[in-house]
Amino acid sequence: MIKGMDVSMIMELESYGASYYLNGKKEDLFCLLKACGANMVRLRIWPDPYDEEGNPYGGGMNDLKTTIEIAKRVVENGMEIMLDFHYSDFWADPSKQVKPKAWKALSGKELETAVYLHTVNTLKALRNQKLIPAMVQVGNEITKGLLWPDGYVDQTERMAALLQAGIKGVREECPNAKIVLHLDFGTDNQMYRQWFDRIEPYALDFDVIGMSYYPHWNGSLQLLSDNMNDISSRYGKEVLVAETSIGYTTDTLGCKGIVFSEEQEKATGYPATTEGQEAFLRELYHTVRNVQNNKGIGVFYWEPAWLAIPDCTWASESGRLYMNDQAEAGNAMANQALFDASGNANSALLNLKTM
Repeated sequence: MIKGMDVSMIMELESYGASYYLNGKKEDLFCLLKACGANMVRLRIWPDPYDEEGNPYGGGMNDLKTTIEIAKRVVENGMEIMLDFHYSDFWADPSKQVKPKAWKALSGKELETAVYLHTVNTLKALRNQKLIPAMVQVGNEITKGLLWPDGYVDQTERMAALLQAGIKGVREECPNAKIVLHLDFGTDNQMYRQWFDRIEPYALDFDVIGMSYYPHWNGSLQLLSDNMNDISSRYGKEVLVAETSIGYTTDTLGCKGIVFSEEQEKATGYPATTEGQEAFLRELYHTVRNVQNNKGIGVFYWEPAWLAIPDCTWASESGRLYMNDQAEAGNAMANQALFDASGNANSALLNLKTM
């Protein structure tokens, strides 16, 4: 069972002074995660998360250099890597899949070649440092495709060709890595069926279907279980929760842009306490473990170390301009971390080994 953590924000967090404590003792984050039972770390990668003047977009500045630095710490602490290619210079999700600046004028075979070369060159750089991913996501939350407008989901043949270019690069450089295709809203069975039925004629070579599952937005664990069982059986693939989180408090902890409030707490069915957070995560692992035919392989908690540091935001002004996103730039996740505001590990993390 993969007990995964996405801590892509860590370099920026540490630059703001974030510290982490296990039973009162200060520890390196990766040593702490390993001690608590984590065995894989998911890292997002953006080709060029800076504007033309060199101003960072924020959100961790997860370029190749940053990714290599984090990956070294992952491997040094005995954990594996899942690499998450966004194929965008900043956040990619169902509401935005912006082409990297360097690829803006590319289309057709030229864009496929850019995807292939970026994938290959990134993985070569990691391999040269002996940092070989165990899993690779080709695209992030690609429910509506990637690299818009070329790879929009309605342009299925173009979308499939772009995905195949990334898959080809992974197979050449990391033949033993499991390849993940990742959609959002893990309880929407109709959407998953439609998407994977749509791409099935293109015979994409992948291994795992990744699902985002946020209980405050996506509904019950029973719906997740039903979808995982149906989709894994229907397409003969393993399934995992590629992203999840839940609040341990509804307090904003002094941060702007917090997304977890009393309204979200009610939607989850769990109290916004450290005990409620642990109960949810325990039941989520139980749900994934019980997918039929052992097809449920793990869970990744999204940004568990994003502490209540108000200035550590998901986007800078230049990042918001790149995405044309006017949402408030703040620390959106502080009250969903697996640490309290002072960096002490919550019980959900302390008891991860027992899940």
